[in-house]
Amino acid sequence: MLRLTNRQILLGITGGIAAYKSAELTRMLKKAGADVRVVMTPAAAEFITPLTLQALSGNPVHLQLLDPEAEAGMGHIELARWADLILVAPATADFMARVAAGMGNDLLTTLCLASDAPLCLAPAMNQAMWRDQQTQLNVQALQARGIQLFGPASGEQACGDTGIGRMLEPEALLQAIANQFDYDLLNGKRIVITAGPTREAIDPVRFISNHSSGKMGYALAEAAADAGAEVILISGPVNLHAPAHVKRIMVESAQDMLDAALHTADNCDVFIGAAAVADYRPEFVSTNKLKKGKEESMEIRLIKNADIIATIAALPNKPFTIGFAAETNDVLNYAREKRLRKQLDMIIANDVSIAGIGFNSDENQVTLITSTDEISLPQTSKRQLARQLIEHIAPHLPTTR
Repeated sequence: MLRLTNRQILLGITGGIAAYKSAELTRMLKKAGADVRVVMTPAAAEFITPLTLQALSGNPVHLQLLDPEAEAGMGHIELARWADLILVAPATADFMARVAAGMGNDLLTTLCLASDAPLCLAPAMNQAMWRDQQTQLNVQALQARGIQLFGPASGEQACGDTGIGRMLEPEALLQAIANQFDYDLLNGKRIVITAGPTREAIDPVRFISNHSSGKMGYALAEAAADAGAEVILISGPVNLHAPAHVKRIMVESAQDMLDAALHTADNCDVFIGAAAVADYRPEFVSTNKLKKGKEESMEIRLIKNADIIATIAALPNKPFTIGFAAETNDVLNYAREKRLRKQLDMIIANDVSIAGIGFNSDENQVTLITSTDEISLPQTSKRQLARQLIEHIAPHLPTTR
């Protein structure tokens, strides 16, 4: 189930007998390629042990809102930002009432309030509780806020009653989760993405580079692959693993990246230049390590590197070309001018001077600029932002080249 590959699913478990099904759901999510983090309420731990869920998910289980160990690592706010989707299964009548009221009196309800990720609930309760007028009012309030309910199903219940209130089976919940993610946005498209910094050699041990981590470009490659595209990632030197289902080409210098870009661009539909390419390189590269002499200064003459994104945009049969404008001031004006000057179809502008969204950060906020639109996307994780960018890019793409 490729739609779940690399997806980050936060599974909440509340105190109902159906909690035993959540163990199988966790196993199935992992098998489908998802990364699963489990949050349990104290009542849930009475029905199924946290150790079981930890073994099945491969991650520590989160239990308490004020857990010093968790706060020192992945605190509740970080966990809320981490999730691509939150599913609470089972969701008891009590939990649904608290969410409907906007309460945050335990870890799970706090995460539901703090996260921008889609929230889905799998109700599980006695049929009389489900039919209760207040429960139905809570259901209406939840759905009015865009919270999706998976089920409940009808059938025999643990108490011996028969009726609506059973939690959906794990197989049905797995499919319902997968359906939340568009997989065919870029079906049949071939996308080339550059990412990371380049290194311009001074001698065998020294180079000119920048602070780019490659995280934004890698997140875009992952999101494009998840959307059904064939993705080639041309990467400068970074400490990141290649995303699943992505072909990665590692390069060092701007010239290496240009060569790889030209080699792949002719047969691609979309070219995204997310790399922070060095504008200049040393005119001469020493074959031996330069020694520190008695001089108080050293001069290195720099010459301009080729402009990779402009070169791709100037190809006779150019792909849909998207650039990045990482600026520190007057961001939008510089980005608009850059898009026109380099003949780009779209440019993504971001302010790298803002703490927390610059180079090496895990979050970003950007503005998409085309010839007709400017769309600002608020600060969020680079993974979630990448998926939003793919959703905005897809409608602009021509059906054929």
